[in-house]
Amino acid sequence: MQFVASEHPHRRLNPLNGQWVLVCPHRTQRPWSGQQEKAQKNELPEFDPTNPLCPGVTRPNGIQTPKYESTYVFENDFPALVEVVPVPPNSDDPLFQIAPARGNCRVMCFHPKSNLTLPTMSAAEIAVVIDEWISQFNELSAKYAWVQIFENKGATMGCSNPHPHCQIWSCSFLPTEPQLKQERLRAYYATNERPMLADYVERELQRQERIVIENPDWVVVVPFWATWPFETMLISRNNNKRINDLTTKQRYNLALTMKELTTKYDNLFQCSFPYSMGWHGAPTGPEHAHASSAHWTLHAIYYPPLLRSASVRKFMVGFELLAMAQRDLTPEQAAQRLRDVDGKRHYLEK
Repeated sequence: MQFVASEHPHRRLNPLNGQWVLVCPHRTQRPWSGQQEKAQKNELPEFDPTNPLCPGVTRPNGIQTPKYESTYVFENDFPALVEVVPVPPNSDDPLFQIAPARGNCRVMCFHPKSNLTLPTMSAAEIAVVIDEWISQFNELSAKYAWVQIFENKGATMGCSNPHPHCQIWSCSFLPTEPQLKQERLRAYYATNERPMLADYVERELQRQERIVIENPDWVVVVPFWATWPFETMLISRNNNKRINDLTTKQRYNLALTMKELTTKYDNLFQCSFPYSMGWHGAPTGPEHAHASSAHWTLHAIYYPPLLRSASVRKFMVGFELLAMAQRDLTPEQAAQRLRDVDGKRHYLEK
């Protein structure tokens, strides 16, 4: 019997973290009798006087959100990390290690209107969001080792407020996922004298199996090692190391690329497609200011949970929690579906 990747179970290595992913394409034929979720509808008002992220509304802590007209950034009212906190005592017991954790947490509203999301915003409006990301990054990266810009879109992904927004968490330490990437990217560079993701993009462009979007500045690919059904990576093609390396042209092309990708996501199942996404680049802060970042390539990761429709999602339970990550739909099949769907015109415009 000859192996066929679209038919037979196999494992794939994620070189960014050293973890294997189990791919089981034959399972896409099995019947589904599990949970069904109601598809989202676009019934949100432009302004909700009870939503604390809307302009002019008072937040639970008594602070009034200003009547902003573009983006708006404020300190998170319920931060996970704070700047002033006692240092824990040292432990000489290897089973009970503890370390300091300082930081800053901010919320950034993308737009004053509550009924918009990135795919329904204009490219010019998304470019303003990117500019503000960079402004925040410039300020916070001078002090903190890691600045994590991320968006949780949709209640399915734990988003507690439907207003278009993201969060920016800054850490005095290098978190687990970036630390793993730092080690793997550095090791690859030491052996190959090339950034891993630069080589990866080059080979994906040659193969044309998992590419979703490509332009002179950016590539969107369903990674060979993707875990989530329609997971994608948005990778810089210009040797950028951090988001504040981007030129004006690269920023605008990024806005166009993000709009096209998120429009494809929404059009795939004709719903407001949920996901968690975030940016990864070279570490920052005084500790990393003079360290080489040659091994890094700026990229964003999108983790969407939907599998078969607006109401059928992938759950990371059972084997995935106890053994290893697993997926049914192959990355190649997912990329083909995303390529085939319209990324220029949103389904709500039709």
